[in-house]
Amino acid sequence: MLMDFRGEQFDIILQAGQSNNEGGGLGPISRPFEPDDRVWYLNNDFTVTKAAEAVWGNEIVCNLSLPFSACYIQKGLLQPPRKLLIVRAAVGGTGFLDKRWGLKDDLYLRMMKMTETALSLNSANRLVAFLWHQGESDASNNASYETHYKNLITLVKTVKATYNCEHLPFIAGDFVQDWKGDNLSICEPVVEAIRAVCRDVSPAAFVETDGLTSNAQAKVNDDTIHFSREATMELGRRYFEAFVQLAGQQKD
Repeated sequence: MLMDFRGEQFDIILQAGQSNNEGGGLGPISRPFEPDDRVWYLNNDFTVTKAAEAVWGNEIVCNLSLPFSACYIQKGLLQPPRKLLIVRAAVGGTGFLDKRWGLKDDLYLRMMKMTETALSLNSANRLVAFLWHQGESDASNNASYETHYKNLITLVKTVKATYNCEHLPFIAGDFVQDWKGDNLSICEPVVEAIRAVCRDVSPAAFVETDGLTSNAQAKVNDDTIHFSREATMELGRRYFEAFVQLAGQQKD
């Protein structure tokens, strides 16, 4: 199936981390994502499918790459005949301390293979954004600031060096405030480490999550660690706003 996409030119969005990036947002929503023939997924089994919200039983589940992609197109950043390809490398419940995202670990290696595959489909393909959301698992495992900083900055710098994309915008975000507020002592070292990485690997941005509800606050279930579907859509838009600001800074 990959051969079918060798004739396409893709702007590639790398999406990695754990469940709030893989997609766990449930509940009602004001503006659902509308599937678009210009937006595609490269899935972690190396199939290519049209990007869409997932369906879990009777629930529709959002992930932040979808509103990011919609904004990317609405802003006029996708130049015809180019399309978007989202590398879907995030996996829920994973971190550095459980040996999933280190440079020798399975999810990191698969992410790199997926990215290599996406780039190799067409010589005109290019990486345009690295969207990362992760850290809850490491916080739960009591990661220190120093450990999380070293692990994350090593990952980001290695991705940039491997694909010769030093100017690739890296965007990460804070946790759900509902969960973080109940777990400040374990969350703060990890969140501060992520902030510091975003400061030190320019161009990069850290996205605040104030005002974004959890699934529990959206009255879907008792899940406080995942952004609700509405909040996930807003988070994706905030990631895009950060992306635009980074692009403007690079032009200055």
